[in-house]
Amino acid sequence: MFASIAPFLTTIARAGSPGFQPLRRVCALALLVATTAAATNAVPDDAPAAADTVDFERYDPNGRLVRLSDFRGRWVVVNFWASWCGPCVREIPMLRELHDSRGDVTVIGVNFEEIGDAELIAFIEESRMDYPVVRAGDEPLVPFEPLKGLPSTFVVSPAGELFAARAGEVDRAWIEKRLVSARPSP
Repeated sequence: MFASIAPFLTTIARAGSPGFQPLRRVCALALLVATTAAATNAVPDDAPAAADTVDFERYDPNGRLVRLSDFRGRWVVVNFWASWCGPCVREIPMLRELHDSRGDVTVIGVNFEEIGDAELIAFIEESRMDYPVVRAGDEPLVPFEPLKGLPSTFVVSPAGELFAARAGEVDRAWIEKRLVSARPSP
């Protein structure tokens, strides 16, 4: 959200008219607060693993409960997406192939939009998403949220620790590089 209003706030904050003085101060303060909040809350790309394990539980559109902890012992790629998001949709075939071809990796899609179950199920079937897909829900999935944008992809280690994060479209090479870098050297 910040990225969409930042140009407006910057324009107002820089306005030269004396009548804009109070509004300039408010916009400058809003820019400072928003920038600080975004920098403080954002999970940086390739974040080092947290010492604590991460977990969440959410329902899929068929009412089945999916827990991140059910996949301990495997790498988990958690991908936040929406059906209206072009880069999100472009990632789906790669994520499906990754999920199907690697026995040590599970993909969990987290749908980040408000659409009906029937519409979501139809999209999942049309896209042939054969990995678990859950809804984001009303409460943030900490430490994954707040998101910096869609798509957002997180790699969780077999021990359940957040290993890497990226806002924006990823490819298989980005994911594979994180999995290889986590392996101990011989």
